[in-house]
Amino acid sequence: MYIKRHLEEVLKANLFQGKVVIVYGARQVGKTTLVKKVVEDLKIPSGYLNCDELDVLSRLQNAQTSEALMQVVGGNKLVVIDEAQRIKNIGLKLKLMVDNFPQIQIIATGSSSFDLANEINEPLTGRIFEFWLFPLSLGELFNKDQVIEAKRKLETLLVYGSYPDVYQLESEETKAQRVKYLAANYLYKDILKFNNVKNSDTVLKFIQALALQIGSEVSYNELASMVGVGKRMIAEYVELLEKAFIIFRLTPYSGNLRKAIGKMRKIYFLDLGIRNAVINNLNPINIRDDIGKLWENFVIAEKYKQQLGLGFATNYYFWRTYDRQEVDLVEDKGGQLHGWEITWGDRKKTPPRAWMGYKNVNWQLVNRDNYLDRLL
Repeated sequence: MYIKRHLEEVLKANLFQGKVVIVYGARQVGKTTLVKKVVEDLKIPSGYLNCDELDVLSRLQNAQTSEALMQVVGGNKLVVIDEAQRIKNIGLKLKLMVDNFPQIQIIATGSSSFDLANEINEPLTGRIFEFWLFPLSLGELFNKDQVIEAKRKLETLLVYGSYPDVYQLESEETKAQRVKYLAANYLYKDILKFNNVKNSDTVLKFIQALALQIGSEVSYNELASMVGVGKRMIAEYVELLEKAFIIFRLTPYSGNLRKAIGKMRKIYFLDLGIRNAVINNLNPINIRDDIGKLWENFVIAEKYKQQLGLGFATNYYFWRTYDRQEVDLVEDKGGQLHGWEITWGDRKKTPPRAWMGYKNVNWQLVNRDNYLDRLL
């Protein structure tokens, strides 16, 4: 069953403007399904080139001129190039296409931004629109009239995440099998293909260490000691996982307040199913000791997916002072600071005194009772 993605209408609105449209996202997140749905709805002559197929990849690799590329594109008005990062010199080929065939819309997808972003940035300067597709968001799964159903599905989302294939499976057993398969056979193995990543045990140990520290401030020095590699390698691993769409970072907001910390960072997973599979903990939430961490990650990841997935330039931070006053999520919208305190329990809290000392701030509590009001 196709679940409508928020990015669908955004993509349609950005077609045929003389730009290559790039859609980034992890494997199995729904990029192919999305672009095929866009093509189907447009009802124009279209072509689909899947670079996972060796013959297709070979044709594109060997097409070195605009004339040769035109032979591949054919008489189509719109062409999708799926898994475009596999093509050597893809940036130059896309530049040839957009410069020589401006009437043809090219949509390229990439399951990692390791190579694709590096390849296209310089050749395609001023010639691309870039978008990101993430695991399903609450707003894509439910609307404001489906509050009861959304609350019923909360535990599923906290434990198994929201990759489309996983979410649509019926039983917990099949969900667990699928999310473990995704973590091991797609995301984890993809990471080992890049840069100097050779030791699979070290990478797994590193990902597990991050998974156990969601919601906490992360020290690269401590991680280096735990994993047994240098601090520089830890920084490279973090960047690698970000470009594989597995994690994202929040940096601290300090403003001009001298008591606010300014050097640490927090790391969260874009999908909790992947996080839980990595540490082999797919237990129900009533017997877990990490529900507070899961809940904080869930709420912050939802905000991140909603905004970045639609191309909004909202800045997100966390905030803490040296005397341990803190705000879990800071949303900076045009100079207005929105503070979010995220709690699983129903204990009432008040805004940190130092936080209210900033100008143009507000503060709100997000818990199980009101999260749908904040996220739908």
